[in-house]
Amino acid sequence: MIKHRTGIILIVSCLQLVAGAVWAQKRSVSSGQKVQKGYKLVWADEFNRAGAPDSANWNYETGLERNEELQWYQKENAWCENGKLVIEARRELRPNPLYKAGSTGWRTKRDSIHYTSSCIKTRNKQSWLYGRFIMRGKIDIRDGLWPAWWTLGAHRPWPANGEIDIMEYYRHKLLANIAHKGADGKARWFSTISDIDSLGGARWAAQFHIWRMDWDEEGIALYADDQLLLQTPMDSLVNQDGSGENPFKQPHYMLLDFAIGGQQGGDPSKTTFPARFEVDYVRVYQKSNGVR
Repeated sequence: MIKHRTGIILIVSCLQLVAGAVWAQKRSVSSGQKVQKGYKLVWADEFNRAGAPDSANWNYETGLERNEELQWYQKENAWCENGKLVIEARRELRPNPLYKAGSTGWRTKRDSIHYTSSCIKTRNKQSWLYGRFIMRGKIDIRDGLWPAWWTLGAHRPWPANGEIDIMEYYRHKLLANIAHKGADGKARWFSTISDIDSLGGARWAAQFHIWRMDWDEEGIALYADDQLLLQTPMDSLVNQDGSGENPFKQPHYMLLDFAIGGQQGGDPSKTTFPARFEVDYVRVYQKSNGVR
């Protein structure tokens, strides 16, 4: 989700997926099962409350955060109702409190804010090293909208801390991404992209779907509705800065956000608002020797 796309992008081909199929198949257990075979539930948020998300699990980003996005993040745009988390993107006009006349910075040169939304994250509250992560959600795929469920490493600055985009959508594309630090100091991306029309377009997006990550000492595999999208072995993810560090051998925290526009999100000017990203639940399972 932190998309400074000047880094290297590695689009994972079908041949690469086949090459690691044995590893992936060992982990391909239906996320629709009530019991995750070989795993124990260690954390979940079912959002079965009214009002703000549970403060024991989530805190908020505030303001203009990244990627030259258009929205101002605020906590008012995220709440729980009817057993679901709702993150609502709105078209709202207000003064930009960061505005500085004559500035060229993307956060400070605009005199007004035209959109608001929310990003909630478990940073400094909940983090995990390895496990099976599952989210059931429904995304809005109209122009200019950029929903995501992703993780960041708890230590070191980006991209050396590592990033996993378990679910990301923008510009008619559903993405699965993993990033670490490349030899040039920029992000090195492993990515797969699915055209949303090939999945069913608006009809597909009107339904809830299940996204999953299986992450262990051997590698990371990302799924949508039990279909493997991306897998990357752990030994391919060592930071290329001479440190020898692998950012995916440390705890990660998760983020749920609904961005608008910016470097990747597209043009929202003809989209009607409000728009919603809805989450039924998020669950984390670990094996008996998992480290939290």
